[in-house]
Amino acid sequence: MSGETHLLIVDDDDRIRDLLKQYLSREGHSVTTAADASAARKLLQRFSFDLAIFDIMMPGEDGLSLLKALREDGNDTPVLLLTARGQSSDRIEGLRLGADDYLPKPFEPEELALRTAAIIRRTHVPPPPDEIEMSGLVFDPAKGLLTGPSGNIRLTDSELQLLTFLSRHPGDPISREDLAERTSNGTERSIDVQVTRLRKKIEPDPRNPIHIQTVRGIGYRLMPD
Repeated sequence: MSGETHLLIVDDDDRIRDLLKQYLSREGHSVTTAADASAARKLLQRFSFDLAIFDIMMPGEDGLSLLKALREDGNDTPVLLLTARGQSSDRIEGLRLGADDYLPKPFEPEELALRTAAIIRRTHVPPPPDEIEMSGLVFDPAKGLLTGPSGNIRLTDSELQLLTFLSRHPGDPISREDLAERTSNGTERSIDVQVTRLRKKIEPDPRNPIHIQTVRGIGYRLMPD
């Protein structure tokens, strides 16, 4: 994730707060913590956060109530809920109230970090670069144009959506799931098809791609010149 992001962790368990702060800080995030909903409210009024992580099961005001109040106040900070395993009603209610994702306890910190990165990618869209150069081709994300020595290269709507999203995160691995959410076809299988077609239009040798690279086990990344 390029650029430092500011996260808020709200959990009454000191051990979990400290563990998550240490782990997510090592992942490159700036992390602020709160032990209860009251402290979290004050922080949310003072600071802007890229993502808030709420534990649902807290004494006093719980995470669902805090989320509801946040949305009623017009605060659209993305929220990831930590839920008790098996409590499907809490997860459903959280999503209904405007949560962006949930993660059942107990969980692996690595999974939390991956879900955090996915939410931030979905909700924080950086401005597109002016131009992306790839082996003599130039892609202008703002205009949606791919041009080469012979002029414009036609892209389908799905190919354009895919290339535009990849160009916003040059060098970063993007999962098939995230890419599928950003294209009109909306399936991970369709992403593989669109990538194959894009490579034929962009790569000097589509069988050995250098610009739209496969990241094993994750998805794809765009590597400009």
